Amino acid sequence: MARYQDAVCRLCRREGMKLYLKGERCFKEKCSFETRKGKIPGQHGAAKAKKPTGYALQLREKQKVKRIYGVLEKQFRLYFERAESKKGVTGHNLLSFLESRLDNVVFRLGFAPSRAAARQMVMHGHILVNGKRCDIPSYQTKSGQSIEISVKAQANDFVKSSLETAAGRGIPQWLTLDAGAFKGSVIAVPKREDVPLDINEQLIVELYSK
Repeated sequence: MARYQDAVCRLCRREGMKLYLKGERCFKEKCSFETRKGKIPGQHGAAKAKKPTGYALQLREKQKVKRIYGVLEKQFRLYFERAESKKGVTGHNLLSFLESRLDNVVFRLGFAPSRAAARQMVMHGHILVNGKRCDIPSYQTKSGQSIEISVKAQANDFVKSSLETAAGRGIPQWLTLDAGAFKGSVIAVPKREDVPLDINEQLIVELYSK
């Protein structure tokens, strides 16, 4: 399976904002986005930035959302096509599909410190959906489903530490969490106001609509 294998901190610097791709490290002073003062990576990163064109703004917004959720171009395009064919606002539908991914739900519940770590937990078979193991990170969760950690993984200090961090971060309103039982539930379809990210989804719609 294709995936990005370079240093993820470069992605934050390229987008000019923290994407929180490395979990707790992103909140510490040694975060490279802070130590390098947000400079764009590459030999021309220190050059004076030109005023971005409309297309450049649209492209950067798409790249930012792709990197936040950890999906590649082909998969992202399929999400957009599904969002476009569904009733409602296309941009809102797109974010709803991305938020409903199993790896994102595992992250939002606090079972993992980052989406990358959540994706690994899912692929290793540590996540149960309605009591059955699911190892597909892109699985679309639905309202009424329960998400829990396998008994084997519950003893891992990594999971316990993540839950403690999530307690301070907060759980979205469309999810519920029983930290003691290592179990959560999807109680509603995520709406645009439930996505606490600095995203202008309309730019993505404009990009793909050309």
